[in-house]
Amino acid sequence: MEKITISTETITLGQFLKLAGVVGSGVEAKLLIQSGDVFVNGEVDYRRGKKLHHQDIVSFNHQKFMVIYEG
Repeated sequence: MEKITISTETITLGQFLKLAGVVGSGVEAKLLIQSGDVFVNGEVDYRRGKKLHHQDIVSFNHQKFMVIYEG
């Protein structure tokens, strides 16, 4: 599992996917999320604006990423 550090208390799912390098743009993030292939803490989430917090886990295509907040 790869740990991705954020500098704010929350980050949106779309922004997180870009930060993790899964997608290159907001449009790509939107399409990927709408496809139903992105999981947050083990459940499919279709909301690009979903707020992620410290230690949330995002998974896609057998990859897992953990949100790490270091304020």
